[in-house]
Amino acid sequence: MHTPRLTVCFDNYPGEPGLRTLWGFAAVLDLPGQKILFDTGSNGRILLENMDRLGQRPEDLDMLFLSHPHWDHIGGLDSVLELNPRLQVVVHEGFSKHLLRDLEEMCAQLTVIGRDVTPLAPGVFSTGLFDSDPPEHALILDTGDVTALITGCAHPGIDTLVGAAAQRLGRPVRWAIGGFHLMYSDEAKIQQTLRALRDLGVTDVVPTHCTGDAARAAFQEAYGPHCHDGGVGQVIEIA
Repeated sequence: MHTPRLTVCFDNYPGEPGLRTLWGFAAVLDLPGQKILFDTGSNGRILLENMDRLGQRPEDLDMLFLSHPHWDHIGGLDSVLELNPRLQVVVHEGFSKHLLRDLEEMCAQLTVIGRDVTPLAPGVFSTGLFDSDPPEHALILDTGDVTALITGCAHPGIDTLVGAAAQRLGRPVRWAIGGFHLMYSDEAKIQQTLRALRDLGVTDVVPTHCTGDAARAAFQEAYGPHCHDGGVGQVIEIA
């Protein structure tokens, strides 16, 4: 069985030497027969440069999943579509109607997610749209062997997203990956979130992007070797 692999291609946290860091997040999810780009960071030139150094070709992508319409997650959109207009682009109803109309002309297939959990590919789902500020959805991975949730910024709350995904799957989500949006949270909120994820059955975390230094340190202390470094260039085997 091919282990799902996540390669962080854009992050404000450094990882591998020789890669550029800017504010934002993007990662390539490699699955059997499916290659998904999750978000595009804030700058297309830097995204493509990092992807090239990591051996990830935009032309090989099958799907582009955009979590929410903030600039630091959609900044590389044009650069990717220019090189691969054959993509399926997955967005949600909270994106600008003007952008949705333009995207229909720029990609092979535009999928606009509403409020329901939506299958996208074998073992890949959208959580459905959450009424956060801004509205956001996250990606659920269920290979049978492994369950994971990948989030851009977790504006609805990382525990809320994980809980909703677990309810949909009927079993715990073991991995929580991405920006947990705790950078402005106090210690009490960070510990509350940690406990909630533990109670939900999360065994492995990859807290990065907007998680914040204090929360990352707290997750490292709580999860030990099961807290995996994010940062640009990190390759995570989701096993």
